[in-house]
Amino acid sequence: MNKTNDIVEQRRKKLEDLKRKNINLFPNDFIVTSTVKDVVNIIENRADSITESASGGFVLAGRMMAINRFGKTAFIRFRDRSGQLQAYIRKDRVGDEAFYLFKQLDIGDFIGIKGGMFKTKTGEWTLLANEIKLVCKAIRPLPEKFHGLKDPEKRYRQRYLDLIMNSNVREIFVKRSKIIQEIRTFLLKRDFLEVETPMMQPIPGGAEATPFKTYHNALGMNLFLRIAPELYLKRLVIGGFEKVFELNRSFRNEGVSTRHNPEFTMLEFYQAYATYNDLMDLTEEMLRSAAINVTGSAVITYQGNSIDLGRKWRRMPLLTAMEEIGGIDPGLLDDRQKLLDFASSKGIPLTQKICQRPLADRLGKIIAKLFDILVEPKLIQPTYITGYPVEISPLSRKSDNDPTLTDRFELFIAGHEIANGFSELNDPDDQKERFLQQTADREAGDEEAHYMDEDYIKALEYGMPPAAGEGIGIDRLAMIFTDSASIREVILFPHMKREKTDTTII
Repeated sequence: MNKTNDIVEQRRKKLEDLKRKNINLFPNDFIVTSTVKDVVNIIENRADSITESASGGFVLAGRMMAINRFGKTAFIRFRDRSGQLQAYIRKDRVGDEAFYLFKQLDIGDFIGIKGGMFKTKTGEWTLLANEIKLVCKAIRPLPEKFHGLKDPEKRYRQRYLDLIMNSNVREIFVKRSKIIQEIRTFLLKRDFLEVETPMMQPIPGGAEATPFKTYHNALGMNLFLRIAPELYLKRLVIGGFEKVFELNRSFRNEGVSTRHNPEFTMLEFYQAYATYNDLMDLTEEMLRSAAINVTGSAVITYQGNSIDLGRKWRRMPLLTAMEEIGGIDPGLLDDRQKLLDFASSKGIPLTQKICQRPLADRLGKIIAKLFDILVEPKLIQPTYITGYPVEISPLSRKSDNDPTLTDRFELFIAGHEIANGFSELNDPDDQKERFLQQTADREAGDEEAHYMDEDYIKALEYGMPPAAGEGIGIDRLAMIFTDSASIREVILFPHMKREKTDTTII
């Protein structure tokens, strides 16, 4: 039997002893009136006027994180959602019965305390308990104090323990929540309407990705978990909602990496009578504002790099970036075979799926792959890359200056793709031709190509005003704002392979 099992067995015996004494181990009648933060704020504002008798009305509860016993007295540290506080327990103050119960408690148990504040000889403000009560008995022990919980696999699988033991992890998710609040507030103030669109769709659309498939028994039909809400949001623009957004959960049946999780959070927003240039301006303002309000500065540090969101963000055409940053001779960018030879000379693998179609159809895929490897990691400061080929932008409006390119941008920060936006394609005939090409790609083996969506074409035939739309990856943005190297650090419950002992229903 291992050490943890020994402790669990000991605690269960203790539980049985307490039950025989008619002690309720899981009561639900303790009313909390203050948090640790409330008490700290009062002390900071009125420290000189606080006396033990004047401040005796604090009622707090939390998880015990440390216990130091000294016969008939003890110091403990307990934590609630707002912070940690020291408390002093004296037998002659809380009474024999309460102190007996306290002696049976363990680190990890939840307790309720009533009392006032005083300063110890070391100058630390401490809660002097007048009453103490068990609120919830913990059967399993917390990880050892000095070793903590550091193994990433265990931290992700048992996020509840990670949150208990690691205050920096709790702060990451507090910041993530604030990022979402800031974005929502920013858009609402600018007259955007927040909406919800289906998470199960008969036709997956809005991105090039492999969907998850399910089956609806009552309707007798296959459905797909959405890979993006885009086509539904644009239906709403057609319906007259000229400025809409959705903070959505989307799902893509792809690999797991430091930047990818099959279930993720995304912001998508659409604005009628706007162009992709307008959205670049808006995005810059929105993310700069979020950084200042969440982190306190427009300059943030990510993995050792100082990222300046306060200055004007760079804008660079894709082909220019391939030449100036990727080191590719511009004479190669319109020749499929020369690009393949270049990739081979650099040891860059290009899958058969990318290369199996003729030159005119696949050149954009090759350029995109080379960009991902040679350019993207070098885009540390905020950079908009613009002018993507039509082939890899099936929902984007063609450029008036060059019909082989689209009015599209992607935003990169710290070598991560953060956002993708474009002026919307609202010509139904052009959109249908693009979908047909995607259908051909899918039949040729590209599992991520778009499906044909006849209803969306029909909706466009009713007329969609000129508009621009954008998607922003909330998880990756949270990574940047919290200096987290992996997407798993900013998702509370990231997906992982099942353990051998996992009894999850399949």
